[in-house]
Amino acid sequence: MLSMEIGQGLLIPFLGTVLGAGCVFILRQELRASVQKALLGFAAGIMIAASVWSLLIPSMDACSGWGSLAFLPALTGFWAGTLFLLLLDHVIPHLHIHGEEPEGLHRDLSKKMMLILAVTLHNIPEGMAVGVVLAGWLSGQTEITGSAALILSVGIAIQNFPEGAIISMPLRAAGMSRTRAFLAGAASGIVEPLGGLLTVAAAQFVTPILPYLLAFAAGAMVYVVVEELLPEMAEGKHSHVGVLSFAAGFTLMMALDVVFSA
Repeated sequence: MLSMEIGQGLLIPFLGTVLGAGCVFILRQELRASVQKALLGFAAGIMIAASVWSLLIPSMDACSGWGSLAFLPALTGFWAGTLFLLLLDHVIPHLHIHGEEPEGLHRDLSKKMMLILAVTLHNIPEGMAVGVVLAGWLSGQTEITGSAALILSVGIAIQNFPEGAIISMPLRAAGMSRTRAFLAGAASGIVEPLGGLLTVAAAQFVTPILPYLLAFAAGAMVYVVVEELLPEMAEGKHSHVGVLSFAAGFTLMMALDVVFSA
């Protein structure tokens, strides 16, 4: 039963990406700008709420015995996660959906491949987040419950759905066949279950530093939101659609986490 629950926690977010990428078989045209902004805002809201309720608060709760210094592991881990994603952002060659200039180290890669790498890059912290929460639940030494781990997986799956569509549709528009665009969009999310599985496998080793790792995942996720999702959401027309969708995603994830963790 335990292994099945772990498997569900790891695979549910990936399923969200796969279903989103499957939109390439249903939709004939690339998503309208207003729809993309709504989806980006919704995904950003879920990620920020998950960072707070599923990662940072449990990190500080686990260090409640530190008294007024209970924030230190969360602060340290948050900055470490932020700087780690900053490093990856400068190393991994990638191209944002509406970007013109590639980022990261120069490599002779196609535009399609760099689009895939861009989505893969910000799937890394999401896989880490799920893996760390599942590891915390397995350890039995924190207040993380199985329900909390499941809700985080579901929340990330919800925000992975638009990401899968946002990567597969432009690839189709760039000339890929529907099948190849779907496979590329789905493959961009494979780092999540793989990263989560590695973290769970090392649960006995990560337990002593779990508060730091929870905050590390939060810092990495917030970096992705602020550096990529919010700028793309706010650029040009229809930014108000993205803001409202951000609020919807944030409050949905907040409510799910509180209700099912009670």
